[in-house]
Amino acid sequence: MMIANICRPQHSPWDQPMDRCFQIFPCLADPGRRSSLCLKLALVTIHVVYAGVLFLFDGDLIEKTKKEPWYTILYLSLFVLTLIQYFATALSSPGYVRDAMMAVNERNVVYRKEPEASNQPASSRNGSFVVSMEGNQMGRNGSGSNATSWSKLVADLYPIGSTIRTWTCTYCNVEQPPRAKHCHDCDKCVLQFDHHCVWLGNCIGQGNHCQFWWYLCEETALCLWTGVLYITYLTAHITRVWWKDAITILLLITLSICLIFLLLLLLFHSYLILTNQTTYELVRRRRIPYLRSIPERVHPFSKGVCRNLYNFCCARNSFYSLEALPISQEIEEKSRPYTCSDVMTCRCC
Repeated sequence: MMIANICRPQHSPWDQPMDRCFQIFPCLADPGRRSSLCLKLALVTIHVVYAGVLFLFDGDLIEKTKKEPWYTILYLSLFVLTLIQYFATALSSPGYVRDAMMAVNERNVVYRKEPEASNQPASSRNGSFVVSMEGNQMGRNGSGSNATSWSKLVADLYPIGSTIRTWTCTYCNVEQPPRAKHCHDCDKCVLQFDHHCVWLGNCIGQGNHCQFWWYLCEETALCLWTGVLYITYLTAHITRVWWKDAITILLLITLSICLIFLLLLLLFHSYLILTNQTTYELVRRRRIPYLRSIPERVHPFSKGVCRNLYNFCCARNSFYSLEALPISQEIEEKSRPYTCSDVMTCRCC
């Protein structure tokens, strides 16, 4: 009997409450979702603590709010807007390959039922989303019909001679267009995969990279403004109450570290946007088969600074863009050094 009790698995007193919690909230049964939710709660708590300590300690800020309420209203508006942008980015779709593939397949079904003329032979519509193919690879493999299968679309984006094995995902078995990658955290293939953000609990890809950049902008501005308010408080009230000074200095040091990290991250992603790159392509360039033979300083998908900015900010809200790999002539053109005439003719734009 004693041996049976020893071998019997021990139950934690938390098991029964946790089981009830999982029954009420089934999504919490997934450890990954629990971790993501905890990180979101931690980030919101950090924001509330920084703002709360500021208004709790700084009596001058309260007096200034009474005299000039617009200043505090602007700060709190940025505070709320940053949190809204955070959750909007965390809940947004990065642009999954399966969604684009389903859009193409649904378009093909509609085309078979009701043929219609189109000037874009390699495009597909799914509700408000459009799947379009960019680059001069059109017709490389002879595509010329309105109803274009996903396999044909993807094949037209790669050089002639590439086999289907080179672009088929070994995990979810979908045919990946260039720049797509399988995310092991989300267990899905993402279009123009940039990275998986742990703090957001979401992938950053073609569908939400712009939202992510705006979140970085707002978070950086909020941290900078909060840091200025903390420094103003310390300058006016230093050496009055030692424990308040200690807490404020500790929070300010942590805030400064976060601000430096955010500034570097914002500058890094701004550079990626201007050159039409992703973090994955920049860091793992030598591991991506179709980028190995391209010189390091050449950005194969860049269309010029102005066009890159336009595509990033304005042209990615209503369609999935599938970019073809550049041909050798384009690579040679982009490898050519800039001259004074190039600068005058705005070649970089």
